[in-house]
Amino acid sequence: MPTVSVIYFTGSGHTAKLAEAVNKGAASVAGVKTNLIAINGDDIAKGRYKNDEVFAKLDASDAIIFGSATYMGGPAAQFKAFADATAGKWFASAWKDKIASGFSVSSSPSGDKFSTLQYFHTLAMQHGMIWIGLGEMPMQPNGVNRLGSFAGATAQGHEAPEATPNAQDKLTGEILGKRVAEFAVKLKNNRS
Repeated sequence: MPTVSVIYFTGSGHTAKLAEAVNKGAASVAGVKTNLIAINGDDIAKGRYKNDEVFAKLDASDAIIFGSATYMGGPAAQFKAFADATAGKWFASAWKDKIASGFSVSSSPSGDKFSTLQYFHTLAMQHGMIWIGLGEMPMQPNGVNRLGSFAGATAQGHEAPEATPNAQDKLTGEILGKRVAEFAVKLKNNRS
């Protein structure tokens, strides 16, 4: 059974809402197990992230979807502390050939979220992972990919987390999660 893990940092709750949507999409694929993992600031000491249980889940995953709010044109410092702590995984090629993708939220329609997705992409490439983009045309009538992102899912969180991301942005997140999970199933079946 393929496992898809969604690991994210949320500051005010908006990214958590999108992470839940991404996880819901991944879990909708038959035979897929999911892990929804929030990066906890308490796991960061002296700027370094440490949580062996989280890393064990990620090591056992077939796909990892990265998420963070975009702050000042990049991922939150808490996500960066987690990413820096993956150096040991990089050195051991522990995540090589796993599937990867990403999502981000900021308060404005653009908000430089693409820079955060590029950061996730670079992190995945350094680990030798296989990147999966959104695969959806922009500004669809149902609101899917209304912000026009292709590298991953993006959302706007300009009101309270109960209101934003809106239903269209959450649906976009679900589609990303489902797409990643479908690729994880195909890859697992081809390797069997």
